[in-house]
Amino acid sequence: MNRLRFTLALFVSLLPSFYGYAQSPHVMGAGELGLALKKLNVLGSALYIAAHPDDENTAILTSLAKGRLVRTVYLSMTRGEGGQNLIGPEQGALMGIIRTQELLAARRVDGAEQLFTRALDFGYSKNSDETVAIWGKEKTLSDVVWAIRTLRPDIVITRFTSTLGGHGNHTASALLAQEAFLAAGDPARFPEQLRYVDVWKPKRLVWNGFRFQQSDTLLLQRALTLDAGAYMPLLGKSFTEIAGISRSMHKSQGFGAAENRGSLVNYFQHTLGDSASKDLFEGVDLTWSRVRGGDSVAQLIEQANRSFDPNDPAKILPILLKAYRALASVQDRYWVEVKKLELQEVIRSCAGLWIDALTSDFSASPGTDINVLLTMLNRSEAPFIVKSISFPLGQKDTMFNASLEPNKSVQARFSFHIPSDAEYTQPYWLNDEALKGSYIVNDQVAVGRPENNPPFTVHVRLVVFDQELELQVPFRFRWVDPVEGEQYRSFEIVPRVSVSLQEPVYLFPTRSSSTVVVHVKNGGSAVKGVARLQVPSGWTVEPSTMPFELGGREEELGLTFRVQPLNGAVSGILSARVEVGGSVISLGTRTIKYPHIPPQTLFQKAEAKLLRIDLAKEGTTIGYIMGAGDDIPEALHQMGYQVVVLSDDAIAEGDLSRFDAIIAGVRAYNTRPKLRAHQRRLMEYVDRGGTYVVQFVTLQRGESENLGPFPFTVSRERVTVEEAPVTFLKPNHPVLNRPNKITELDFNGWIQERGLYFAGPWDAKYETVIASNDPGEKPLEGGLIVARHGRGNYVYTGYAFFRQLPAGVAGAYRLFANIISLSRTEASH
Repeated sequence: MNRLRFTLALFVSLLPSFYGYAQSPHVMGAGELGLALKKLNVLGSALYIAAHPDDENTAILTSLAKGRLVRTVYLSMTRGEGGQNLIGPEQGALMGIIRTQELLAARRVDGAEQLFTRALDFGYSKNSDETVAIWGKEKTLSDVVWAIRTLRPDIVITRFTSTLGGHGNHTASALLAQEAFLAAGDPARFPEQLRYVDVWKPKRLVWNGFRFQQSDTLLLQRALTLDAGAYMPLLGKSFTEIAGISRSMHKSQGFGAAENRGSLVNYFQHTLGDSASKDLFEGVDLTWSRVRGGDSVAQLIEQANRSFDPNDPAKILPILLKAYRALASVQDRYWVEVKKLELQEVIRSCAGLWIDALTSDFSASPGTDINVLLTMLNRSEAPFIVKSISFPLGQKDTMFNASLEPNKSVQARFSFHIPSDAEYTQPYWLNDEALKGSYIVNDQVAVGRPENNPPFTVHVRLVVFDQELELQVPFRFRWVDPVEGEQYRSFEIVPRVSVSLQEPVYLFPTRSSSTVVVHVKNGGSAVKGVARLQVPSGWTVEPSTMPFELGGREEELGLTFRVQPLNGAVSGILSARVEVGGSVISLGTRTIKYPHIPPQTLFQKAEAKLLRIDLAKEGTTIGYIMGAGDDIPEALHQMGYQVVVLSDDAIAEGDLSRFDAIIAGVRAYNTRPKLRAHQRRLMEYVDRGGTYVVQFVTLQRGESENLGPFPFTVSRERVTVEEAPVTFLKPNHPVLNRPNKITELDFNGWIQERGLYFAGPWDAKYETVIASNDPGEKPLEGGLIVARHGRGNYVYTGYAFFRQLPAGVAGAYRLFANIISLSRTEASH
């Protein structure tokens, strides 16, 4: 593929995510059309760079995309995998999928586009040196250079500086942006990219400064300004109102935002490149004059703008089609393709043209057939003719020659064969196992894409007013939800049968056998097969295989095996697989569903951890108060506890004395408003001999809540290095001794972090048991505080058990068992 063709192909590849191919086909109303028409005569672009989903300034993105009408792209260094989840239990890669889709939902609101690098959000980092070392500096820098060379931005904007950001990922994003700004124009840097793209030198790089103090006159005098609160009559909203809606898409982070109205001045400080005194795009030609041969296009677009009638937008179709034809004389092929695609969308919307290719089901397996209904509807008087339809993979080309009469749909039904070697629609960045700090994506063409391109599209060739248009229509699935109404999702290619294990971790504190349930799920028509478990050396499984038969699509069975450790067995990996028709499948299907994003399906290895562990516990029954969502109840079940998830009514009126301990889940006090009202009852439970364990909560700076029997507040202090040493402050404390003797070895193998949102300061009645700290910092004692209250115990912990237990960290299980058992072990001693 030559350089020009690739650049255009990459631009096209961004559009499904921009317009949302998992969404319904979008036809612009008159207000949006008015803006889109004006945008056709604007040739400019801006690249906004920060570290995570939700770092972006949506007011600026909206102002640039819908106000200045330049192509606006947000480059997020990561997909936000390390963030907490306020709406469910997903962590890690699953969290990254949710936050990717939240960004795309935000972009559909504010009009910008979305890109990523291969960097992975490994959690909070306290300095940029650590961040770039873990990300891989040259690899991530090459991705930022790639984005600049591909998108050709006139200006680059950073959200942070290399010294101001409060997070190592933040400052690293600015550092890499600055280096990429210089490297993108240097043919000696990352020359392998030049097979596909040219070098590119943006005009300037600026920092979108945090709100300056009004007294800081020197900075204000040197800063460029942009009022992000301007009102847009065509949309009936201010940019800040749109920005609030956009930012509220970050629901997993609890970032619902106000739709502000009124002036909101933003400031931009010069960092690199040509300086400007009045305007961000100073010295940049944003008209067709920047490209050779663009004058005639500009004149036609201007004529279309003057002639636009919002009550009859189709009247300007002949002018738009002349402009479309005139693009052939423009010398800059990049801008030709950008404006060709924009023009297609404007033409489609002016005609009210609706074309979709709906599949008979939302998924199919390789080697099977799927029925597709192609519907074409022209809601204008324009004389559209369908000349031909080209099906994916050259399976069929149909000469159609059908007129699209006004408001009368034309349909074509066909059966499409999914090739037997078709790849599953796994999010492309998850195809290979990730490194600690980055994904492995070896295909340069794919680097940066926010999501997969559609697996299959239909090419529809239309003719109107003697001009030919070719539209790509992706396969979609549509259904009607009884509550939400018409819904769309992308078409997926899934395994014939998927296989998964019920738990991520199976604990074996003794040599007793344990039940392991293998779930098999049908991805198509009736099927028979055999399931088997593979265990490490020193373990046994019965039976060795188990046949199964699945009837209807989506039918699921649970197959029960028994696994047992022999003498000398050590921890290892348990894997499941199914054999179907000569094929071996070892992948499970996981679908993430939330109302604000399209359903997302990924495929995970059918593996779990067999944990041979020396684990003792006290008590049998735990009450669990779910918070933002975590998998600790399942871990407690593996430990041998009976777990009762407590509703607000159960806390208020139930018999709490039956619980050996009550545990508040992650951020429970942030997500359960009634929990504070039940605080007195929970403290009475402790006073009468219970153990109440509160996992981390977040408080606003300086805010104090009555979380325990005695005052304490929650800081933002944390230990981000998961290998950080742990000091035993009170070696004889029951938490470190009963029923499990805790040693330094129990802090080996932790993942992502030691803990976060440690307590501090606290009342003298609290005891601190252990301390830890990141390199070069003071020891933090607030990760685990304990207070005796009456006959029971209260515990607040910021240690990240919500990450460690699902990951099968043995020492975390032992320590958590001691915390839960605290009141019972004290009573027995």
